[in-house]
Amino acid sequence: MRLNFKNEKCIFSIHEGSVPYLSFRALDDAGIFVNGFTTKLGGVSEGYLESLNLTLKKEGETREHVLENFRRLSEAADFDMDKAVLSDQTHTTNVRRVTEEDAGKGLLIKPDYGSIDGLVSDVPGITLVTFYADCVPLYIADPRKKAIGLSHSGWRGTVGRMGEITLKRMEELYGTDPQDVICCVGPSICRDCFEVGPEVAEAFREGFPEEYHRDIILGPVFNEAGEEKYHIDLWRANEAIFIMAGVRKEHIAVTNVCTRCNTDVFWSHRYLGSRRGNMAAFLSIKG
Repeated sequence: MRLNFKNEKCIFSIHEGSVPYLSFRALDDAGIFVNGFTTKLGGVSEGYLESLNLTLKKEGETREHVLENFRRLSEAADFDMDKAVLSDQTHTTNVRRVTEEDAGKGLLIKPDYGSIDGLVSDVPGITLVTFYADCVPLYIADPRKKAIGLSHSGWRGTVGRMGEITLKRMEELYGTDPQDVICCVGPSICRDCFEVGPEVAEAFREGFPEEYHRDIILGPVFNEAGEEKYHIDLWRANEAIFIMAGVRKEHIAVTNVCTRCNTDVFWSHRYLGSRRGNMAAFLSIKG
């Protein structure tokens, strides 16, 4: 598996098995978490979904293929597929508490929830799973209280400060102190690839203090049609959210892998539109 890195930071471990995936070294080194971000390689899905698509919400996908893909992934990453709990993402900032009773929901059991983009838990062995094809996965791990959060953050979720909302939910439920957590901003679309219109740029200006505008919002630039465009740095924006929420900068690992720059390895909505599969982020506390 060959990846184009945006810089030389060594923040990932690359797992080159039959189902390749990346894990964050900061979470690996903590010793009590299982974590990862999948590629589109190593599965059994067919056609435009070839090969490791991990969601049923795609036209032409079969339940048998998705279950087999999860079986292969769980075996490669050493987590219990029967205890996986899946999000139901609709670009909200809604966060759900996951307990033992939720084991298997979204994969083996029909979920009794909807419009959930973030999951938190303190149950060892439960694996939180969220889905991606350019949006930003946010991992939050509290080694002191042994609690975790995993959230999907597109540009709307980022403006809505999904990372801060997830962390506050962990504070409320588990007594998490932001000073103790390890936060990771996962593989997603980079600043160079994420071109937006002025209305999205304005949403970021309104959503972030002025001191961050220069880092997050680049532009304007004008394309060949003369349209006003901007580039948004979602990686920096989510790092800033964690810092403003009280997380230590040295406890934050920010991706240097872009999904749009690596379309041989990852699904990218910007590159393929709706005819593509979904990768997954996963996070659990070791049982």
